[in-house]
Amino acid sequence: MALVHEFEKTGNWLFVRRSWLPLFFVAAGFGVIYFYKKSSIAFDFTPEMIFLLISLLGELIRIITVGHAPRNTSGRNTSEGQVADVINTSGIYSIIRHPLYVGNLLMWLGPVLFIRSGWFTMLFLLSYWIYYERIMFAEEQFLRKKFGKAYDKWSASVPAVIPKSFKYVKPVLPFSVKTVLHREYNSFFNVFLIFLVLDVFRNFTMTGGFLVTPVWLWMFCGVFIFWLVVRIIWKQTYLLKVDGR
Repeated sequence: MALVHEFEKTGNWLFVRRSWLPLFFVAAGFGVIYFYKKSSIAFDFTPEMIFLLISLLGELIRIITVGHAPRNTSGRNTSEGQVADVINTSGIYSIIRHPLYVGNLLMWLGPVLFIRSGWFTMLFLLSYWIYYERIMFAEEQFLRKKFGKAYDKWSASVPAVIPKSFKYVKPVLPFSVKTVLHREYNSFFNVFLIFLVLDVFRNFTMTGGFLVTPVWLWMFCGVFIFWLVVRIIWKQTYLLKVDGR
């Protein structure tokens, strides 16, 4: 099989599983915490809040992207594979082609930094690049086949993940808070859930008991209430429905 077809096939396989495959890194992180020098992972408020902010910056990038995206673009489609009705070329897509994957990187980087292991962080960055490079390749192959020269023209002037210029084009659609709430409430909740789980496991390795650091517990409780309210509204009402989103 030619590499171009192998990369596309592998990328499509990873694409439909991209929502849960990174959890293997969380599992590996538990192992690093368990066998690593315990004093290096003791609770330290300032760096841990910085790690959280890095993850929230990734979520913010996702929010900016999703908030302006039309329906069937910038989506979470997984089981059905690639879906795109139009090419996103305005807003954040006028600066980079794959803002969601940049956001995902930062969201996962926060918990990885929480582990305080330089070699594990480097391994994560290398693995993440290889992992998402295949996904981006498959996604772009799909878009090139569907939109042809229009996609080639846009992609020729917009870098994949690192901005070369900031010639920002105003988004075609206005920002939709409703769209963000129903599409990102799970991701926002998962950030705090992962940090809470890491904190509990960290405390267990150090004390042998299932303890939660108060600051992580209170933040998680607040986010859980927010998550529950949004989920009820989304599942039981039409308040978060937006035409064309």
